[in-house]
Amino acid sequence: MRDALKNVDETVAAGFGHEWSTFQQDDGNFSASDREALFHSYFRIFPWESLPADPVGADVGCGSGRWSVLVAPRVGHLHLLDASAEALAVARRNLSRAPNTTFHLASVGDMPLPDASLDFAFSLGVLHHVPDTPAAIRAIASKLRKGAPFLVYLYYALDNRPWWFRAVGKLSNVFRVVICRLPVKLRLVVSQGIAALVYWPLARFAALAQRFGLPTALIPLEAYRNRSFYVMRTDAYDRFCTSLEQRFTREQIGKMLADAGFAEIRFSEQVPFWCAVGLKR
Repeated sequence: MRDALKNVDETVAAGFGHEWSTFQQDDGNFSASDREALFHSYFRIFPWESLPADPVGADVGCGSGRWSVLVAPRVGHLHLLDASAEALAVARRNLSRAPNTTFHLASVGDMPLPDASLDFAFSLGVLHHVPDTPAAIRAIASKLRKGAPFLVYLYYALDNRPWWFRAVGKLSNVFRVVICRLPVKLRLVVSQGIAALVYWPLARFAALAQRFGLPTALIPLEAYRNRSFYVMRTDAYDRFCTSLEQRFTREQIGKMLADAGFAEIRFSEQVPFWCAVGLKR
């Protein structure tokens, strides 16, 4: 009951703690070019211009703090929340030079922030890993002031892809269900094998196709064509080593946001899918 009220799966939280303590996303491993490019892919639709002076915001499910590293210098104060103490420790190190940050060991269901106290919030790649995604979005909405933007990235249900692409997605999910039940060290080994034998070849094939002016949109994992192997290793672990994963269509995400009190909802038309932003009514 306690975990249900917090809207967190403790096993999943522990798994992500292991992920971020393994892939710490620090400057020595996560290149500035990768960080900037990926940050832009998520935040390209975020309305920075609508924020007040010195805005106060929150990174809900901050993980390693890899995106907050670039958000903190742009704002007045940033709260970083995560349900994993291991992940939060990594985020503290990565933002050790950002004095305008506060760290909270908390899940989305028990955020220790006053209602209507935030000028913005974002949650990227997190809320599809909690038991009740609509409740999580409502909880975040309650912390936002009127007109405040909320940026969210949720795994898509491949609803804008052809049938064979969705079939590949279903097959990969079978592997996830098996791999996530392996012992921790074996999960890591298997996920890194997938990065080397699946992610890297497909990404390089997509890069080659791009070089020859060929379309890449229907090549699985083509979004990694210009990314480093470290990013692929991280994302392979992220994708295959969690026991709780939900996927949503664009329509479902729009409805969850609207039901939580967001208006002027916009979606990014570029990968990663789906990124959406809404303003608190």
